[in-house]
Amino acid sequence: MTRTVTVGLDGSAESRAAAEWAAREAESRGLPLKIVHVWEPVPDPMAQAPLLGPETHQHWTERSEESAEGLRLRHPGIEVISEQLSGSPGEILVEASKTASLLVLGSRALGGVGGFLAGSVGLSVVAHTESPVVLVRAGEQAADEHQMDPVGIPSAATPFRPVVLGLDIDHPDERLIEFAFDAALRRATSLRVEYAWFPPPYYAYGMPVNPPLYEALALERSQALAEVLSPWRLKYPDVETTEESRYGSAAEQLVEASREASLVVVGRRIRRAAPGAHIGHVTHAVLHHSTAPVAVVAHG
Repeated sequence: MTRTVTVGLDGSAESRAAAEWAAREAESRGLPLKIVHVWEPVPDPMAQAPLLGPETHQHWTERSEESAEGLRLRHPGIEVISEQLSGSPGEILVEASKTASLLVLGSRALGGVGGFLAGSVGLSVVAHTESPVVLVRAGEQAADEHQMDPVGIPSAATPFRPVVLGLDIDHPDERLIEFAFDAALRRATSLRVEYAWFPPPYYAYGMPVNPPLYEALALERSQALAEVLSPWRLKYPDVETTEESRYGSAAEQLVEASREASLVVVGRRIRRAAPGAHIGHVTHAVLHHSTAPVAVVAHG
């Protein structure tokens, strides 16, 4: 079965931005784009109302077909597949992700604040799928992922901004790291690796402030990060890689780095034995506040 870049489309501004992003990503990967339109049935008594009956479903069907045709016209280099499914959006999208190389979802912009808001459906899908999921905020344009042109005007013709990877070097995962390096390679841009650390509890408590000790810890953490990245630099020699090992909050560092990024890549550990599903507080914070699209890569 041919893998796809799959996007959930419901006609909202955020899902339309996600569909355009997904189309560009499908083209860069040489994969078909699958559009999944989910019709969520309404209870029977409500379905009898004039505005919620068959006419509404027919209008939705026509709009879905128009959306697919518009993407074909704007992106003639890719195959566009359209599916119309009925059921719970979260469950449908999780199922669709099983045959996708990548699942793309829209996310609402935060009014008056940089960043975007991951809704309940998006968070549920991220928490339950094992395929990489990218969230794209409403209003995202191709030019937003590129550097300004020489006169300071946004342009999709300039080089991509860096890809940013949030990495936990105590539990580095190959799938997460490879996704980030591959994303940077396909964009012909650099990779910026962000690692945040805190001293162990036995250093942080019961000891006076000791600058030389903290400098030694910082050096040790930087060296450990370099060791984790060393084989990946050899595997991807064309990807310029920079690294930041800093004391402090990982979420704050990644959100700050997102302002100059084309894509932020973070991980989500799969915990099958734990009740429910978990995203992790760093990934959750980045999903809500990053100003760039965010890729969440599930790993063991």
